Amino acid sequence: MVVQLNSKSDVPEHIRLEGRYLTQEDAFVYWDIHLLQVFVWGYAVELTRRMLGLVQSSFLLQLMKCSHTMPHCYLLVSLSFCWTRNHLTMDSRPSLCSLFLLLGLILLLVQCYSSSEDNMKTYIVYTGKIINDEASSLIIYQNMLNQVAESNSTSKSILYQYKRSFSGFAAKLTAEEARRMAGLDGVVSVFPNEKRQLLTTRSWDFIGFPEYVEREYNECDVIIGVIDSGIWPESESFNDKGYGPPPSKWKGICQSSDLTCNNKIIGARYYRNDYGEDFLKNNILSPRDTTGHGTHTASTAAGNPVSMTSMLGLGHGTTRGGASSARIAVYKVCWSDSCQDVDILAAFDDAVIDGVDILSVSIGGSDASIHFMDAISVGSFHAMKKGILTVSAAGNLGPKSSSLTNFSPWAISVAASTMDRKFVTKVKLGDNKIYEGTSLNTFDLQGELWPIIYAGDAPNKEAGFDKDSSRNCSANSLDIKLVKGKILLCEDRIGPSEAYRVGAVGVLVQGQKSMDTACSYPLPGCHLHSKDAAKVHKYIHSTRNPVATIFKTYEANDTLAPMAASFSSRGPNNATPEILKPDLTAPGVDILASWSPIALISDIHGEKRKLEFNIVSGTSMSCPHVSGAAAYIKSFHPTWSPAAVRSALMTTAKQMSPDKNPDAEFAYGAGQIDPIKAMNPGLVYDANEEDYIRFLCGQGLNMSILLQITERIINCSEIGYLTARDLNYPSFAFKAPRSKHHLNGSFKRAVTNVGLPMSTYRAFVTAPKGLNISVIPNVLSFTSLGEKQTFTLTVNGKMKKSIGSASLIWDDGKYQVRSPIVVFDERAVNGKGANLYRIYCICIVIFNLLLYIIIIG
Repeated sequence: MVVQLNSKSDVPEHIRLEGRYLTQEDAFVYWDIHLLQVFVWGYAVELTRRMLGLVQSSFLLQLMKCSHTMPHCYLLVSLSFCWTRNHLTMDSRPSLCSLFLLLGLILLLVQCYSSSEDNMKTYIVYTGKIINDEASSLIIYQNMLNQVAESNSTSKSILYQYKRSFSGFAAKLTAEEARRMAGLDGVVSVFPNEKRQLLTTRSWDFIGFPEYVEREYNECDVIIGVIDSGIWPESESFNDKGYGPPPSKWKGICQSSDLTCNNKIIGARYYRNDYGEDFLKNNILSPRDTTGHGTHTASTAAGNPVSMTSMLGLGHGTTRGGASSARIAVYKVCWSDSCQDVDILAAFDDAVIDGVDILSVSIGGSDASIHFMDAISVGSFHAMKKGILTVSAAGNLGPKSSSLTNFSPWAISVAASTMDRKFVTKVKLGDNKIYEGTSLNTFDLQGELWPIIYAGDAPNKEAGFDKDSSRNCSANSLDIKLVKGKILLCEDRIGPSEAYRVGAVGVLVQGQKSMDTACSYPLPGCHLHSKDAAKVHKYIHSTRNPVATIFKTYEANDTLAPMAASFSSRGPNNATPEILKPDLTAPGVDILASWSPIALISDIHGEKRKLEFNIVSGTSMSCPHVSGAAAYIKSFHPTWSPAAVRSALMTTAKQMSPDKNPDAEFAYGAGQIDPIKAMNPGLVYDANEEDYIRFLCGQGLNMSILLQITERIINCSEIGYLTARDLNYPSFAFKAPRSKHHLNGSFKRAVTNVGLPMSTYRAFVTAPKGLNISVIPNVLSFTSLGEKQTFTLTVNGKMKKSIGSASLIWDDGKYQVRSPIVVFDERAVNGKGANLYRIYCICIVIFNLLLYIIIIG
């Protein structure tokens, strides 16, 4: 049948195809094409916007994020059917293609949105400025919830209200409700409540900070707030003998009946909004530490000196904190399962008003690509406004590039590095060959040789495992009859748990290239380099009755230290790559410190040992080193801003070698901390709230959001915009185009004199070949303390590597004020582990565009 039309002029242009009238089947086909066009282009646009970070969520994006793969496959088949029907056949039947496509879309809608209630998550709604009337704020927040609630949604209640140092609340929302909430007036940001993970006898001496260093009497007035897993107050590290009452500025509380604060631990709070019976089996609802992590970090930052300590004989010596006379305030947000954003933000809210001077946060951050989208970013900003410095762990996701999580420019991000002590464990085979690995093996096999077996040769076939699946020693993959009473060689670090389950005498773990951390196992064990493990594997399969033994661990000198730890997260950061992160590094490998005596020394299945001191590794351990150093500086300079303290630590840090650390400054920042030199840095790169607001203007935040954050009207045009490059930071990072292009960029900085009243500093620059770095003026003269001078640093030339390391030193003959300069391109951002998600998105967009071209072609 032909569509009846009175004349050619009656045919709308959009349903005329190649100058001819459309039949009914043509009309159906053309309708198919338009439906495909809308879906494909919408899909492509959403992916593009997602990659550019322009949206948090939207309708099509929710479809793409739906976990049900069947509707997506159905749609793909439908698209194929449409193409085949419309281009390879002359079928004149009504368009089944349209029906297929509609059915596919309906399936997506039903499956994705029928479970919207089940997919409700806890979101944090950050509104910035404080609402003084608590009753009014509750009404306002409830009205906001009512505005965004979906029609089929159950009534919502506020889980948390933030009201002391900033405002906001937490509530359970669907993704669509969260999107609507983000669009309401007065809302700065809405982000999901992420569950985060917790990321010493020798370390302080190694960085040149001995126990009897010069100390200021008022160090006991400095308060370090530790946001972590709580504390074990009975530990000798927290004895308050010799301490007077807390400083008068302290406004906090001791929130527990089973924990008594003292003049060392002057405050303790805990935060947990939701919990059940299972939670209570493994946790104590109080600030008391059940995991050991919080006790370890608190004692590293500010623990009293405790002599004759060790972990079962390893690391023997005196444990102490950097600011050993400082007071400690405890904010427990981490439990046996996780640390939740809603609790972390509540801890910041209290700590800022309680009166802490330094906040130490050894918790993994967010991978958000913009600021104010996670609890630590929000909390540390409001801490900065009150003159409180936040020190945070860079993360344990290294050595992947751009894996760093805590990157706010108003806080310190700390990487982890090694020190000159390492723990060595030797393995001897039946052929008398000895291989060195690492572990914390306190078990003694007394040199006795035991049969050794490769995990791939002992699969648990009854449970469906084969050689390929058992070689990693995954759970239940091994045959007990074959392994019991033998030493086991595993190809993965998860091996010790399974080795213990099947009754192995010991375990050898095949490591990767780096083995810079020592681990405790519940049985004799050793982590071997992959090359050595391959030799053990060869021995097992070339010997009729292979045997081996594992010796006890001993301490050795690490001549290569300090080196960036393999696990330490790397920059550049995802939000503002032209602000160098991490800021600096500190010892974070094999750190001995106090531990909770009710906590196991490791989380490996079969571990039963509980100790008062433990050796662990992570940026969680390096973070409190910097917190303690910052408190030490604060005791000498109580009026210094958080930025000034950070500058002092960064510009006096010990330079590390980019030749030994291929990620260069993206692995260690300005270098390893030197607290004694940081006490008198000569010059500081200072910054205040106004500078950060101008920076936020440069990041595109509008007047409404700035009003919520700052509680005052901000006109960016009047106060000016600061690019990331021009924020007064103690380091310089320049993101360049590909190395074949010519570079040209500049930075503006200001330095404040805190050294000698009458002084003249000269600029000295070191740069790699091909880069020309100039400083104007290159001489700065000061006539008084507190005087500021400005300068401009310019970079031009060509890059030969993905990362170019340079430095600027201001030298007056007494003080050397060093700032790292990093020039990098896209290769440094993506590294070897390129962002697979972006590649995937690009491929999907290209695929859909090609499909669209084929369909309309």
